[in-house]
Formats: sequence, structure tokens, C-alpha cells
Amino acid sequence: MTEPKSHGRKSIRPTLKPRDLMAEPVHLAGVWTARIITLFPQAFPGVLGESLTGKALKDGLWQLDTIDLRTHGIGRHRNVDDTPAGGGAGMVLRPDVLGAAIDEAQATARGAWPLVYLSPRGARFDQQMARRLARADGITMICGRFEGVDQRVLDHYGVEEVSLGDFVLTGGEIAAQAMIDATVRLLPGVLGNAASTEEESFSDGLLEHPQYTRPAEWQGRTIPDVLMSGHHGEIAKWRRAMSEEITRERRPDLWSAHGSRSPGD
Repeated sequence: MTEPKSHGRKSIRPTLKPRDLMAEPVHLAGVWTARIITLFPQAFPGVLGESLTGKALKDGLWQLDTIDLRTHGIGRHRNVDDTPAGGGAGMVLRPDVLGAAIDEAQATARGAWPLVYLSPRGARFDQQMARRLARADGITMICGRFEGVDQRVLDHYGVEEVSLGDFVLTGGEIAAQAMIDATVRLLPGVLGNAASTEEESFSDGLLEHPQYTRPAEWQGRTIPDVLMSGHHGEIAKWRRAMSEEITRERRPDLWSAHGSRSPGD
């Protein structure tokens, strides 16, 4: 069984914001950390504070920091956006405001630490990307609002754009929580059973086989006999066959990609 990563030593992150010293958040060095740049820091941890991800957060297996974009706003009203250059509807996040927030977020980032902007034009998030992010030391996520962010910020910092899917949300906060959930559950010690992540959907390019549990009969429907046989080899073959059938019917794109792999992949 893989031992959970050490919590590491405690560290205090410097800040220019006045704060009661006793309320200063403790940061654990060497622990996978998600830093979120957002106009709505109160939206976090949200659902991430529940169930297994919430327990892992409480146990120090991962950390969550939020950076309030509004604190870097301009002028008395802390403005964070302005009208699009060249005209058009909506507003765009200012580069000076967002740049200051990124500098704060990345000031203590060490090692492999992707900087991601949640954007509908980005590469689509998938299980392979979740595994890559889980192997990193942490991640900084920019939650956009309005019509997006000034392109110069993305170019200057080499920001990686990531999309949750082919649809548009009002902001990146929900997408960020979904990505963090998918990533955190892959960290050592979070699920407690490594086999769970090896057998689920997308782990080998296929959708997961059907699952059953007690009672043995419900509403006139019974559990397939093979699952009650105790023959592990036959159960494994049945599950593989069902995964292939479901993938072929529901996700022909995945099935096509799976069929094109070489035996060594």
C-alpha cells in the first residue's frame, strides 16, 4: 500500500494584507496545493470541502489557497475590468490587475507548478490531464469572468488554457472545482484504495463496466450470474467485455482511439 505523502514542514506565506497574526493560515511545505485566482473566494472550497476531498483537505493531504482578484483592483472601486479594445460587448479583465494576482500566486510556487486559465477555447480536460496535474507540485488556476482576460497576460506568463467541455459557463469557479476534484482523488492516500482509480472509466481508454451490489434481486432484476460465481477470471473477462461494449456504443470516439493503440500502449 502506498504511504500518504508527508505533510512536510509548516510555513507561513508572506502577505501585504493586514491580518491578525493568530489567524495567519498555516501552509504545509511539500503538499500538493491548488491556488485559485477568483472574484469569488467565498465559493471555495465548496463541494471540495465535503466527502473524501474534504477529509483529505482536513488531513493535510492537499491544500487550497484563494487569491481575491478584487484586492488587486484599480482605484477606489477596485475595478478589475475594462471595455474590449476595438469595441464589442462585455468587459475584459485588465492585464495589470490579473498580472498582480498571478505574481502573488506564483511568488512561492516551486517545482512543477502549471498556471492554468479555465477557458472554453482551451484543450479539453480529461483523465490523462488529471494524472499529469496530480504528479505536479501544485497548480494555479485563473477563474475568468465577463468576456475573458487580456491576451497579453496569457502570452506573458505562458498560461495553459483548459476547457471542461464544449459549453460556456458564467465563470471558471465551477470548472476549477471539477478539475481539482478529479485531480485530488488521484493523490496518494486520498481514496485509500489505489485499485479504485485503476478500474474506473478512462483509466485504460474505456468506459467503466456496470456495477451491482445487494440485494441480489431488486424490482425483478437480478445481478448477473457471473458476478456471483466467485470465478475471478470469468468476472474480469465479463467486465472487460462490458466496458468494450459500452464504450463502442456510447463513445465511438474513445473506441476508435482505443482500437488504434498498439499492444504495447
